[in-house]
Amino acid sequence: MRKWLPTGKLLSLSVPIIAVLLGILIGAIVMVVSGYNPIVGYTALLTGIFSHPYYIGETIRSMTPLILAGLSVAFAFRTGLFNIGVEGQLIVGWLASVYVGIVLDLPQVIHLPLAIMAGALAGALWGVIPGILKARYQVHEVIVTIMMNYIALYTANFLIREYLIVPGERTESIAPTASLASPFIQSITDYSRAHYGFIVAILACLIMWFILWRTTKGYELRAVGLNQHASQYAGMNVKNNIVLSMIIAGAFAGVAGSMEGLGTFGYMNILSGFTGVGFDGIAVALLGANAALGVFLAAFLFGGLQVGSLTMQSQAGIPAELIDIVIALIIFFVASSYVIHWIINRVKKEGL
Repeated sequence: MRKWLPTGKLLSLSVPIIAVLLGILIGAIVMVVSGYNPIVGYTALLTGIFSHPYYIGETIRSMTPLILAGLSVAFAFRTGLFNIGVEGQLIVGWLASVYVGIVLDLPQVIHLPLAIMAGALAGALWGVIPGILKARYQVHEVIVTIMMNYIALYTANFLIREYLIVPGERTESIAPTASLASPFIQSITDYSRAHYGFIVAILACLIMWFILWRTTKGYELRAVGLNQHASQYAGMNVKNNIVLSMIIAGAFAGVAGSMEGLGTFGYMNILSGFTGVGFDGIAVALLGANAALGVFLAAFLFGGLQVGSLTMQSQAGIPAELIDIVIALIIFFVASSYVIHWIINRVKKEGL
């Protein structure tokens, strides 16, 4: 039995899978203790993800901003930074893309890319501030990015309320030429809210992979993340790389906001609180081991759980909050991966 246990790189790859299985298992125990049938619950969950084109479309719609938020966290983490400011970067990106989508009158081939680029630029500018403070003054990026989230939330609400508001506590709808909506995708998914942003998210995964693993600058960024002192000794500009990392991470988050503004909603409303997508992106990056493919798969899992939980509630009568417990358990086991390593090493030494 011991020879079949994962080792080395395979062990690292198996940790997220084991974490998901443990989260589902303990989630089932919680359901039993709460008086619910976990088989019925999980069957309804899967039904709510795969049983109908509409649910599949909604899963794709849900995972699209999660992919980009996860990439933002993962990219920064690969370079030794912890970007907790995805939520704020997403909000300013959402506002900027919607603004461009409203005020400009251009052909779609220009208008749509420009609106997405506006979101990326706004997110990048929101990310560069903590990057500069970290690089030049050693101000911890976690503290700064958390504070920047609140600044983004209340600034966006102020700008909408003062300059862009229409009845309904929101902005005007964007022009059709700036919309990511796809009649074709909607028709094959029974008129779900899925849109072309999913393609943008896939391209973003490829961009992150290419930058980090196929460019000299990506090598420098990863080297700085592994050891700043060694990188400095090797002649790399550590400060510039820290700032660049936060710019790119912020751009990913800003595009996540564009997906909401140009795809799912077509406008931006006054927010009563954070969207939650940015914070979910931390969990997505953690579960995806900060790799582009891993982030994509983790976003699919989280998006599916969010959509399927609604069916689980309506068909099986199980509260949707139990899915939040399962997600929290998965994150816990990934964060506590040393426990999984300990269990596997224990089995290796002593057998079953």
